[in-house]
Amino acid sequence: MYTGFKHLHSVLAYVLLAAIIFSLVYAIIQFGRKKQFTESARKVALIGFIAAHLQLLVGIVLYLISPLGITNFSGDVMGDSLSRLYVLEHPLMMILGIVLISIGYIKAKNPGDDARRYKTVILFYALGLIFIISRIPWQVWP
Repeated sequence: MYTGFKHLHSVLAYVLLAAIIFSLVYAIIQFGRKKQFTESARKVALIGFIAAHLQLLVGIVLYLISPLGITNFSGDVMGDSLSRLYVLEHPLMMILGIVLISIGYIKAKNPGDDARRYKTVILFYALGLIFIISRIPWQVWP
């Protein structure tokens, strides 16, 4: 079960990165062209939002069943950089990144100025992407 969730989490990470980058590029292009924030713009942002939350759910399950997750939590973890990454840094930064993406999507859904809505998606999705990229365990990511 652990191996299956680990592989699913790795595959979904690629999906998440592609979805966030696609949402960002779409918002930047539409903002640059001064287009209206249409239903299709909202749906593109929703793709990133859904991918982030799906990855979060799989990550939480993996954190609970992994030998590197919550079962590894102790005072000694802070001394080992790899253990600290898996137990604390990676989950915390991913949650913060997904919270930022969620805020961006929710705020952009509200009616208002189209430019402001695109700027909201661009700002919050970009910050979320930075948080996520900063703590991907690159040394073991396939």
